[in-house]
Formats: sequence, C-alpha cells, structure tokens
Amino acid sequence: MTDSPQWFWDAIEVPSTALKLEVEGCDINYLSWSPVGKPGLLFVHGHNAHAHWWDFIAPAFKDDYQVAALDLSGMGDSDHRDSYSAEIYAQEILAVADALAMPENTIVVAHSFGGIMALRALAAAPTRFKGLVLVDSGVRDPEEPRDPDRDITRLARPKVYPSREIAMSRFRLQPPQQCANQYIVDHIARHSVEFDDDGWLWKFDGELNSRLEARGSAIDSGADLRGISAKLALIYGEQSESFSARSAAYMQSLNSGLDVYSLADAQHHLFLDQPLAFIDQLREILKAWE
Repeated sequence: MTDSPQWFWDAIEVPSTALKLEVEGCDINYLSWSPVGKPGLLFVHGHNAHAHWWDFIAPAFKDDYQVAALDLSGMGDSDHRDSYSAEIYAQEILAVADALAMPENTIVVAHSFGGIMALRALAAAPTRFKGLVLVDSGVRDPEEPRDPDRDITRLARPKVYPSREIAMSRFRLQPPQQCANQYIVDHIARHSVEFDDDGWLWKFDGELNSRLEARGSAIDSGADLRGISAKLALIYGEQSESFSARSAAYMQSLNSGLDVYSLADAQHHLFLDQPLAFIDQLREILKAWE
C-alpha cells in the first residue's frame, strides 16, 4: 500500500467482526469493533460506498464507545433489493443499532448520502439516538446554484475486469475529487470489488439509482431536520464542491440546535483528505456531548 503511515496501519489492523441481519428480506452486513456496554457510535457511509470506508476512523473511538459501521443495502457486502428508499435505509440503520443492543445514548456519524438516510432514521425514531454528526451532508440552501452533474452520480452498469488490480485501478471517488492520501483510496478500492464467475466487478448495485424511490425533492430532508430534537452537528470540507457555508447556515435556520464545523484543506470526502484532523474534530464534538 503506497506510503502508508504507521497510524493508518495501526488502525486497519484493529480487528472487526462482520455480522449480518435481515431487514425486509435483505441481508445487511455490518462491522463491529467493540463489545456491548459503552455508549454507541454508529458510522454510515455515502453513496455506492461501504463500511470499510471507516476502517481507519472507527478504531480511534473503540476504547470509549461501542463502535460499528454498516453496509446499506445495494452496497458493500449487503444484499441488493428490487427497490430502495429513504424509509428502508432508515430501517436498516435502526435495525443494526438494535441488533448490537446499542443504548439510547448512541450517536450516528453519517457521510454524504448516508447523512440523508440518517436524518430520516432520527426523524422516524426521535428518541432512539442521542445525536447525529453529519459529514459534508445535509440540506442545501434552495437558493444556492447547483451543478446537477454533482448530484448522485449516474454510473453505467458495472464492468467486469479480468483482475482485482485492474478493477482497483479504475476506482474513482464520487463525486469526483483528487485525494493526496492514495493509500486510503487504495484501501477503499480493495474493499469495493468482488469476484464472480466472469471476473472482478464493483460491489454496489448497478441499478441502485434507477431503483431508488422518492429521490431528490421527494425526500424532504428539510422537514426531517426541522423535526429532530436530538443533538446535531455538521462537519464539512472547506473546499467541498458538494456542500458550502451557505447551506450550513440554511440548515441552522431550519434547526437552531445544529453546531457547524468546517475542516480546512478538505473536500467532500473530508475524512479521506484530513483523517487525523477529522478524528480530532469528531472527538471534540463527542466530548462536548457527554
């Protein structure tokens, strides 16, 4: 792995247990790094991503929290569905927390697309979680200009590659951005592919976008945000093209309890750009919420 620092090796070598549970007829995969008995910390990935995006972040909190991450259906090592919705993704988040017997003081940390689904989970079960940390995710200011090409990326049907190495070499972050920490991108790419009878292909459901119900304006994340009484925080990348200070201020107008933090020298995938600074910022938020 390219020029990986020692802290990264130490993190990804911390063992996790892979588990599954069934939610609405679909097996959902999730990872657990620590046992029951501590406050919960549940990580939720973004669009076409997976639980291993958190391999180098989650272990930093295992001594103080019961830490876990899940693969939303249609992504990672979870099964695919005939249709997807914010409601079903909210059920999956809640089901994993319940399966792990995470207490009601559990905090959810959710990136990008996962943050929208986590908002729906907190709106659906207002007392289930203590708080939510949104990671470059949330509700855009409706007056802010937007590039439709940077919304949920429309990807072609997954190609089949003759080797894992070739498949990994085709991996790109979505939305597109450069990342100086290639060792992190390589780790994520390695866990993004799987082998079948024809060769190596991406794990995500190539039909997920077309099967996702109630997309866009029909998912009223603003209403979800307004109705949440749990603790709320947002961390966004100062250089993100997917989120902005303007949208952060708009979100605070919807829910005055939202605390906002920006991460310098970071884009949309901010915990890939600045992993140690992200850990420090998240730790600061969690400490303030004790």
